[in-house]
Amino acid sequence: MPITKQAIKKVRQDKRKTRINQKIKFAAKKAVVEFRKKPSASSLSNVFSVLDRAAKTNVIHKNKAARLKSRLSKLVAVKRQVKALKPPTKKSSRSKPPKKSLKVGLNPGR
Repeated sequence: MPITKQAIKKVRQDKRKTRINQKIKFAAKKAVVEFRKKPSASSLSNVFSVLDRAAKTNVIHKNKAARLKSRLSKLVAVKRQVKALKPPTKKSSRSKPPKKSLKVGLNPGR
C-alpha cells in the first residue's frame, strides 16, 4: 500500500485513467470489428477518427493505428474492385427455364 499522500493520489489517478483508457480501447476494437463485418467508404472515416483519438491519447501506439487504418482501407478498395469486376446480370424474358423431356428406356448414370 502507498504510504505518502503523493503515492495515494497517484493510485487514485491511475484507477481513473485506466477506466478511461479501457473505454477508448474498447471503442476502437468495437469500431474495427463492426467495420470488418460491413466495410463501406462512409463508415471508414468514423473508424479512422476513433483510431486517431486512441493513438492521440497513447492508448494504442500511433503505428498500430496507422497499420489498422491501412488494412481497413484495403478492405474498401478490394470491395470496390470486386464490385467493378462483377459483370451485370442479364434478365431473361422467361420467368422459368424450359422443362427437359425425359427419355424412356435408358438407364442414365449406369
